Amino acid sequence: MTQMVTMESIDLSDATISIPPEIQVDQIHIETPEERYERLLRRAKTEDLSEVSGIGCLYQSGVDRLGRPVVVFCGKWFPAHNIDLEKALLYLIYLLDPIVKGDYVIAYFHTLTSSNNYPSLQWLKDVYSILPYKYKKNLKAFYIVHPTFWTKMMTWWFTTFMAPAIKTKVHSLPGVEHLYSAIAKDQLEIPAYITEYDMATNGIHYFQPITNTSSPAS
Repeated sequence: MTQMVTMESIDLSDATISIPPEIQVDQIHIETPEERYERLLRRAKTEDLSEVSGIGCLYQSGVDRLGRPVVVFCGKWFPAHNIDLEKALLYLIYLLDPIVKGDYVIAYFHTLTSSNNYPSLQWLKDVYSILPYKYKKNLKAFYIVHPTFWTKMMTWWFTTFMAPAIKTKVHSLPGVEHLYSAIAKDQLEIPAYITEYDMATNGIHYFQPITNTSSPAS
């Protein structure tokens, strides 16, 4: 006996596409945020990311006074408009995934950056949405050194509309020495241009840190 398969139609503008009724919507797999992250993590572990890692704008530098890993990001060395931003995201995941399993802090140096170093707001939003909850939960402090009007506006917008949960974790610091209350000097490896700018702007020994185990973000 020949079984007749009836067809149902879906009208899409001027075109009519016929699909078998046995193809159900619930058979179409939609990637979950967790699956998307795991897929990106697999790529991060296998693809060549030397284009990004070789720049040296993102790396781990010691631990803070509470023993938490310190991730350093040098804004001036990030060529936002001349780099594969997908590979930049993959390298971010490659570096941070093992770190964010526990508490950690980020020190972002905005020193001598320009518009060439600023990624689009859309890209920042996409990155934030891709990174799972552990990135936000275990981030205990985000230090912005040598802030400008741009960083202040971006921080206000981001912590107001995108990530209000991390608002109290963000600290804008006018100089490098202000970090030493939370991170010992010998644990902080930063490029010479940052310290040179800092001394030219703020002078020498302009801040005496409180050397104890407390932290602005503890």
